[in-house]
Amino acid sequence: MACHHGPVVVTLSRELVVATARRQLERDGTAQLSLRAVARELGVTAPALYAYVDDKRELMAAVAAEHFERLIERIEAVDEPDPLARVRAVSRAYVDHALASPALFRLLFNYPPSSAGEVEAFPPATRAFEAASQAMADARDQGLLRSSDVTMACMVMWAAMHGVAEILLMGFGFDQAGSEALITAAIDTMLAGLVVPEQT
Repeated sequence: MACHHGPVVVTLSRELVVATARRQLERDGTAQLSLRAVARELGVTAPALYAYVDDKRELMAAVAAEHFERLIERIEAVDEPDPLARVRAVSRAYVDHALASPALFRLLFNYPPSSAGEVEAFPPATRAFEAASQAMADARDQGLLRSSDVTMACMVMWAAMHGVAEILLMGFGFDQAGSEALITAAIDTMLAGLVVPEQT
């Protein structure tokens, strides 16, 4: 029986290339990512990757798209019939997503959910924003919000939760209880301004 010795042959695919880039981004950050580095980890030459991605820019966009899809999965996993309870849960899901992978969380903000100036909307970001907005839209439809402007209400909540995520990622020394208190306080404060006061 013949024995064959030599390097392990890697079967390349777009999924494998993107997954490898994702690991590198999580480990080393965006500055260190390159097609050459991904190819080195896969044991191939950089030109071999051009069958799957055109350049670093496309590779980063593919990683971002995958991470947006994971955020959408978190949002869609929220099972709360009450729209305000769902807003709370979706807000927490956003912070959890940020804390789960700080490098990829920061990558997402190169890809906006709507067109602005010369920057075109990134469809996966748009889908994530729409998924997150649904609970607020339901709250509006039930007459629970002060304003009918769902987009503005979502932007306000997003700004608050993004700030909370950044503070926690900066390492201010919050323990689990402190982190929970900060998240709860931010959500309570935002909803107090967005929701119609209870009628007595």
